Amino acid sequence: MQHRKPLRLESFLPYRLSLLSNAISGAIAAVYGDKFAISMPEWRIMMILAEYPDISADEVCRRTKIEKSVVSRAVARLLSRHLVNRDVDEKDRRRSILRLSETGLSVYDEVMPIARNYEAELLADLTAEELEAFNATIDKLMAKATRI
Repeated sequence: MQHRKPLRLESFLPYRLSLLSNAISGAIAAVYGDKFAISMPEWRIMMILAEYPDISADEVCRRTKIEKSVVSRAVARLLSRHLVNRDVDEKDRRRSILRLSETGLSVYDEVMPIARNYEAELLADLTAEELEAFNATIDKLMAKATRI
């Protein structure tokens, strides 16, 4: 009989990162979810469109790392609520481009200070050196994860 050494989930990096991400995103999501009835994928799409207006849904997928089907459903909801506008790309009529509507920009402008304050509070106990090391570590792990 083979004896397996069980994985200690609490020390498994992907699991720990997932828990951390869910805890952080969940706290901010409570704000925009309760007030604006926006889901986490919808909010992530809105953040991307605020930074990169006039991009395609495929580009949104690439930048957010959210599955195409999830992006498609979220964009459809954002369009139906008039938070996002969609136009046909003049250079490639098969491609549509997305941008936040005026209403979407207003929602974004209201939620972003809350998100930034939450981030500042979350990072407040880290020294400048710890924050720099943390960001460098995240960058290294992201680069490695995309290579393997």
